[in-house]
Amino acid sequence: MKKPLPDVACEAQSETRGRLNWVGMSQIELPIEVLDGEDQPVRVPTLADAFVNLIDPNSKGIHMSRLYLRLDQFSLGGAVSVERLQGLLADFIDSHAGLSDRAHVAFRFDYYERRASLLSDNSGWKHYPAEIRAQLGPGGFMCELGVEIPYSSTCPCSAALSRQLIMEHFAERFAGQESVALDEALAWLATPEGVNATPHSQRSIAQIRVRLQPGQEIDISALISLIEGALQTPVQAAVKREDEQEFARLNAANLMFCEDAARRLQAALNAAESHFADFWARVNHYESLHPHDAVAVVTKGVPGGYSDDPELVCKR
Repeated sequence: MKKPLPDVACEAQSETRGRLNWVGMSQIELPIEVLDGEDQPVRVPTLADAFVNLIDPNSKGIHMSRLYLRLDQFSLGGAVSVERLQGLLADFIDSHAGLSDRAHVAFRFDYYERRASLLSDNSGWKHYPAEIRAQLGPGGFMCELGVEIPYSSTCPCSAALSRQLIMEHFAERFAGQESVALDEALAWLATPEGVNATPHSQRSIAQIRVRLQPGQEIDISALISLIEGALQTPVQAAVKREDEQEFARLNAANLMFCEDAARRLQAALNAAESHFADFWARVNHYESLHPHDAVAVVTKGVPGGYSDDPELVCKR
């Protein structure tokens, strides 16, 4: 008869008494299913975290294999949903009865979606780093969706200074002429000499976290569309000349400092059809003029929410 294997986690007491806030595993390689923009399940590779607290000060530790096996079964059960996440965390706690009363899980992954070009009939894949996090405990259940969205930002100050140089250059070119033929002026403006300054712009990143209301769905595509719609200058994958020209027009029509971008996101997230319980947004303008970044952070301002977390307010 095979002898039972020793279980040190159950049999041994801790050398030093004490409760632990969180114990578990991080960077777990695990594929899960998420819904795409057409509500079709897509399997994505993730790096997952699985944690419970340890409330028994005498216990040696938790049963990490129980967390892993439940997480593994979760990955095979269909697309991730708020309801399934809550059930997973409740299972984490049940599997550690007497040891834990809080549980946490997170999935970090790259979300890919085809996005249409601005004017042409083309489309291309765009990449958005994403994260789904959930927590369950005596204080209730929380589910959060995070995504990073690239866009272009053109400096309003640089645009104004460029316009001044172009105006002055135009005045010098046609100085002394009582009238300027429209065709002559247009032909000159179409040359490299005609536009002697251009504003600086840069690729920028909006980092978004939203805390979902009870019953809200995990809709990554809808959140991306909301943010790109607010900023109006999404980076492009497949680009023909008409798309590039439209991109230039959109940048000129949406000049913005980082403060402008943050306020746009604040307004869009507050006005979203599915109101979020809380949100946090950080915009990063990777300056082409400076060797440093321009950054703005905005939250919904919920008491006890993101705005009261000093580590998160300016965290990149």
